[in-house]
Amino acid sequence: MKIHGALPVFVAVVFACCQPLPSQQPSSLGKGHVFFHANFDAPDALKGWAGAGQLVTGFQGSKSLMLESRAGDARRGSTVSISLPVEAMRGCQILGTAMVRAEEVSAKPNPWNGIKFMAALESPDRKSWPQAPLDTGSFDWKRAAFSFRVPTNATGLTLVLGLEQVTGRVWFDEVKLALARAPVLNKPAPIPGPMYRGHNLPRLRGAMVSPSATEEDLRVLGREWNANLIRWQLVRHVGSGKETPLEQYDEWLEGELKKLDAALGWCEKYGLLVVIDLHSPPGGRGTAGGYSGSDHRLFTDKAVQDKFVAVWEKMARRYKDSRMVWGYDLANEPVEDFVEEGVDDWQALAERTARAIRAIDRRHAIILEAPPWGGPDSLREFLPIPVSNVVYSVHMYVPAAFTHQNVFRKNQPPVMYPGMIEGRYWDKAALEAVLKPVVDFQKNYNVHIYIGEFSAIRWAPGQSAHDYLRDLTEIFEAHGWDWSYHAFREWHGWSVEHDSNPQNTRRVEQPTDRQKLLRGWFEKNQKPQ
Repeated sequence: MKIHGALPVFVAVVFACCQPLPSQQPSSLGKGHVFFHANFDAPDALKGWAGAGQLVTGFQGSKSLMLESRAGDARRGSTVSISLPVEAMRGCQILGTAMVRAEEVSAKPNPWNGIKFMAALESPDRKSWPQAPLDTGSFDWKRAAFSFRVPTNATGLTLVLGLEQVTGRVWFDEVKLALARAPVLNKPAPIPGPMYRGHNLPRLRGAMVSPSATEEDLRVLGREWNANLIRWQLVRHVGSGKETPLEQYDEWLEGELKKLDAALGWCEKYGLLVVIDLHSPPGGRGTAGGYSGSDHRLFTDKAVQDKFVAVWEKMARRYKDSRMVWGYDLANEPVEDFVEEGVDDWQALAERTARAIRAIDRRHAIILEAPPWGGPDSLREFLPIPVSNVVYSVHMYVPAAFTHQNVFRKNQPPVMYPGMIEGRYWDKAALEAVLKPVVDFQKNYNVHIYIGEFSAIRWAPGQSAHDYLRDLTEIFEAHGWDWSYHAFREWHGWSVEHDSNPQNTRRVEQPTDRQKLLRGWFEKNQKPQ
């Protein structure tokens, strides 16, 4: 970068482009190709940005972008943004990098607030806001990075820099969006032969359960309700944004596996097959829900990835002869915020782990979710791995404004289903449209689909939660998908044994309509022999 004088320049910014983008097709570009670069050296460097910022002397003595949010501004913060031509990036995995410095940035009111180095993506069927994880407080210049996949049907991409709902000052320089992986043009052929399902029952229908589930809980679910499947979480609660040392992982895991060992005996007694769900792999950071997620160092540290493979080798040896295990769910809702150079992305890590399991256990299904978050759209760009006997899993919480109303953000107005939600009418047809990438993936590759989680918060207004669950289960059944409801006797907000009053945290005596709906499907179940 060029060296400039120390005099700050105030600029009110409007829109144009910092650097022209290439016209080549993404598939013809090489890894590292730079789609966008802003170094803020030129006097008119902020031409093209919406918002207000300052050009000041900063990184390595040259000009940098500085934004400040004062006490009276904290509610809205201070950001700048620029819209970028998305056509050249469709289907690509993008690496965003920047140099960032901060002073006295206040605590985040929510995990997604704070310093923003973020891409706002829009498609006809969804919006997403991938961003770099950045600390608060004060820190000197350091590299920030994140990865994101641009949907093939993306209609807009806006880059956002600044501060959101916090006070303080932040500086940015050397902001780049570069190609990490081009779209795959030659996709695999369908897997030959009958579709592998990993069991011989007409359907698996059940629920996710708490790792603190008792024998009585499983007796009710398996015997009284006639479920034939549970998804057992190996989950570690650490607090939002927090991490735990890798050295403590084995001790924690062994304690959780001892709980699972006891539960497998109860599951055999009550006719419940088991998905072993590694909800908290090594290297994760605490999510908004407080549990350690499938993210962070899992994609930045090779030692953590090696540990991940070793963990699954250990579990495969432990459970390879278990008749009640249906499958191994490798990682819950993986999120590739940033994939470091020389470290596997999820596609590669999943394949490496699956091959390691297959060297030990050729019997049980390997269950694979795709990034980000295992949602329906995650299968749009994902590819099946070349390993035998894999089932692909999806979690369904779309639209989240309905399913998660008043979960993370309180005092929200009630959201009805079916109805208008965030400017779009949602009904069964809309849900089917959201699940189309899942249907296409199943048909294109001849693979079985398992809906590992789906739910609606119990205090959704009126019969909304029941109607949403009814429409979803009918769709799942029409496509022959196995499924597990989230969740049975875990957090009361998802419980079908609780009524719609959020203040009532006790199970009600009379079955709710949601409970009747699930049990109506469970009545059709056959039990494993």
